[in-house]
Amino acid sequence: METTTLGRGGPVVSRAGLGLMGMSGIYGPADDAESIATIRAALDAGITLLDTGDFYGLGHNEMLLASALRGVPRDSVFIAVKFGAQRDPAGAFVGYDASPAAVKNSLAYSLRRLGTDYVDLYQPARLDPDVPIEDTVGAIVDMVAAGHVRYAGLSEVGAQTIRRAHAVHPVAALQIEYSLMSRGIEDSLLPVVRDLGIGVTAYGVLSRGLLSTATARPGPADPRIRFPRFREQNVARNLALVGALERLAQERGVTTAQLAIAWVLARGADIIPLIGTKRRDRLAEALGALDLALTAGELQAIEEAVPAAAVAGDRYDEHGMASLDSER
Repeated sequence: METTTLGRGGPVVSRAGLGLMGMSGIYGPADDAESIATIRAALDAGITLLDTGDFYGLGHNEMLLASALRGVPRDSVFIAVKFGAQRDPAGAFVGYDASPAAVKNSLAYSLRRLGTDYVDLYQPARLDPDVPIEDTVGAIVDMVAAGHVRYAGLSEVGAQTIRRAHAVHPVAALQIEYSLMSRGIEDSLLPVVRDLGIGVTAYGVLSRGLLSTATARPGPADPRIRFPRFREQNVARNLALVGALERLAQERGVTTAQLAIAWVLARGADIIPLIGTKRRDRLAEALGALDLALTAGELQAIEEAVPAAAVAGDRYDEHGMASLDSER
């Protein structure tokens, strides 16, 4: 496994990370035993960056990770935790809180569930519109000083917010959706994070599975149907794009998912794709992308097969898009 630094002069982490969200029911049922086996397979493959959130499965995800890491030296893994989203007992999202008190309270519970004294990267999952980002980051800085957090991060925020946060304390990483189908960060955000020396952890590199196969038309019970790109009026157009990508993958002798991940990897060593999976076979497939070296011609052909402007539907519904500071 190749390594890279998370931001300019930041910690050394694996060239790809593992995103754990799907292991806690976000995209349908998951098997805990298989999820734990997948985490351990990732560790065996050299992945050190493990991405979780305290609201994934109402704490289930963190406890699952703790089980998977039992017996693993703490300093051999880099644990990134997102916080801030509020959920009710039924699992519905009911608000957001990134106030200083919530930062410290949420961290205390995460540390207990994870069974550790510190997390490596702590990041608000969204910008709290009622709390200045300086206050949120300031509370994280307090936890850095106390030894409970190693690095501060951000997620789905815009250029102005990034600069304001970075002025309070160096930001190590910005987590944001980035794939062939979600390229909005290229014009306004990538120049800013590169100027400031901030790394990018890219989620959704397969656009929630859309970029993994040209035959995966979701049924009415598929939890992804709530995302506009999977809705009836959009999915046919998007699958046509994926079909073009699939033909390129076949010519290269790789899978569509591998080609899509390899494209993200080729965008720069400062961009770390998060492989979001709950199964060992999918993990093994995704890891094959790390062995692909794409030529300039191949990169151009890939981008022509999936032009960003041709993608149908936003990446979230109207309410979700409105909550993204990164889209303003």
